[in-house]
Amino acid sequence: MTQFQYDIPSIIKGYAQGYFLMADEMGGNLGWYSSQERALIPLDDRFRYPKSLQRILNQDRFTVAINRDFQAVVNGCANRDKTWISTDLKEIYWELYLTGWAHSFETWQGNQLAGGILGLAIGGAFIGESMFYQIPEGSKVAMVRLVEHLRSRGFLLFDAQMTNPHLERFGSYIIGNRAYKRLLNQAVERSCVFV
Repeated sequence: MTQFQYDIPSIIKGYAQGYFLMADEMGGNLGWYSSQERALIPLDDRFRYPKSLQRILNQDRFTVAINRDFQAVVNGCANRDKTWISTDLKEIYWELYLTGWAHSFETWQGNQLAGGILGLAIGGAFIGESMFYQIPEGSKVAMVRLVEHLRSRGFLLFDAQMTNPHLERFGSYIIGNRAYKRLLNQAVERSCVFV
């Protein structure tokens, strides 16, 4: 898609209309994309997680922080053999963070970043861009605590963009593009505050 540019207002407009930014894995060229299906993380009672994770949550092994080390989360999400988070996209995320749109939801073990989720908050929509972990269970705990946080703030939508077996363990489900855009339109009209 080329109808949106890469200034902050255009980026927010693009995401609010159901598009997302990605860089191709070959040359790192940035582009706008859309999908006929989207994966959502439920914010209602369909959200679930493994019983083994409940034991870890009960042990309070991790502390949670928002935007404590945004750049470290972006770098952690990008640090893989094949990544769609190019240098240009890292810079865009940083600008979105500075203007209050992008956030990192983090788990920490002492002074070590354990894991985190990177996303954009637009009204009552949280659009998850990526997640990573450095300590086992770090990103899973972040997922549970993020869902709790979004519920407490009145968010309507948690968009995971694409699903995988890991997200399916949390109850992720697929929704068609038309239904997604209806839900997204409702969500972005809400006055929710992420931080």
